[in-house]
Amino acid sequence: MNTAKPKWLKTVASLTMIATLTVPILAACNKGSGADDKTERVLRIATQYYGEEDEYFRQQFTEIFEYNNPNIKIEIVSAMNPDQYRYGGRPEGEKREDPNEKMKEIINGPNPPDVILMNYDQLPDLISGNMLKQLDTDITKDKFDLSDVVPAVIDGIKSLGDGKLFALAPTFSSQVLLYNKKPFDDAGVQYPKDGMTWDEMFDLARRVSKGEGENRVYGFSFNQYSYGSKENLFYEMGTYSAPLQLRMFSDNAEKMTVDSDGWEKVWNTMIQLSKEKIFPEPVDYSKMDAVRRAAMDSGEYNPFQNNTFMNGKLAMTIGQQYSINELIRANKSAASIKGYTPIDWDIVTMPTHPEAKDVGGNVYLNGLMGINAKAQNPADAWKFIKFINGEDWARLKSKSVNQLVSRAKYIQPREGMQYNIKAFYSLKPVPMENEMSKLYRQYQNIGQVNSMGMQYFKKAIEGTSTVREALKEWQTAGDAALKQMKENPDAPINVMPGGGKTMAIPMG
Repeated sequence: MNTAKPKWLKTVASLTMIATLTVPILAACNKGSGADDKTERVLRIATQYYGEEDEYFRQQFTEIFEYNNPNIKIEIVSAMNPDQYRYGGRPEGEKREDPNEKMKEIINGPNPPDVILMNYDQLPDLISGNMLKQLDTDITKDKFDLSDVVPAVIDGIKSLGDGKLFALAPTFSSQVLLYNKKPFDDAGVQYPKDGMTWDEMFDLARRVSKGEGENRVYGFSFNQYSYGSKENLFYEMGTYSAPLQLRMFSDNAEKMTVDSDGWEKVWNTMIQLSKEKIFPEPVDYSKMDAVRRAAMDSGEYNPFQNNTFMNGKLAMTIGQQYSINELIRANKSAASIKGYTPIDWDIVTMPTHPEAKDVGGNVYLNGLMGINAKAQNPADAWKFIKFINGEDWARLKSKSVNQLVSRAKYIQPREGMQYNIKAFYSLKPVPMENEMSKLYRQYQNIGQVNSMGMQYFKKAIEGTSTVREALKEWQTAGDAALKQMKENPDAPINVMPGGGKTMAIPMG
């Protein structure tokens, strides 16, 4: 788990005060559960990095529960020790630890935790290893209503458990298609709508793209800060290709799998859109810096001048909750922002592929938690999970502007505004590739095999080779790089073009 806290997790400073005001209401829901509530007990929660003294984790998940259940003591157990690597990195010669394996050691240890807080990519491995208790029986017994938990969350979790629930997540973040209405009005083109395919969205992007040079309005970009570089496009097009579940290498990382019709189609699509100037074009960053400095010196600095969507030069882009919040704040403060024009906007669901018509964009499940199959206190573990995923907690957390609660009832547009909030939760997340996740954890340099493809993508987009020729070269060079990686997993992979061919250079 990344030790950096996501943006949406940072606005929790006032939670304790809110908890004090809301606890009487929440406590009333817990009355009458029997004399057992007076028995002192311990509930152990395993996390990847949060430790016993982590203030954020306790504010986010445990303080209100402990207040309502004073007889239950929460103990937080961390699988990894972030302090070990925070100062100076991993000790020289020490083998890289797999966070998943460290978590499994704790789960199966002599003093097993009761609740497991995990990442989405860990869930398949824990389910297949029979390390999590199925929650369906408790859900049915307690008549715990999950009918309003959004598809992006409930279907995403069920998809990893063969239709069964082994975990729940109280909050999530996802992607939407964010659009500026003005370019569509100017071109006399209908606005985007929910349920579009990628091809339909790209067709709209072509129809609203117009103008030249600094006056051009572009149809679409995967990132509102993207300026059309080949490097950016190579990585960002993963949003388009991920639902197709195209793989770069085989399950065992023995061979590359990029020399295929599927990858050829993806690259051809991206390159054609780039040639048509649907995506923002590359800019001269040194010139951009000079313009920014001049604007700051003259007092005319626009903080959004490098943001192609916020400066009105982009019709559609990928949006998240935090980018919507920024847009709302900017529109409210437009009078005090030099050079900024308020944007009339809305959102729709992410485009989808016909092959996966209900799957769109990345969905991140926050606070995903399950019960250890070897839990010493499974009753309180379920009590805790039920509370954190219940309506009272959702009602409280729905006041946050940086996260979305999993219950649709409490997902509302901000500040009484009218926009298509359902776009955030109507689609299912991209299915998890368990084998691929294992490989990325097992081989720390496997990402370099991915990154090396960028040089071949550049050759294709610049026209010095055909798309299929570039993919074949990547396939050959990647096979050599994977072989090197297998022989020496900790050594960096070094690849370079030579004499028109690409070769993997073994490291000293």
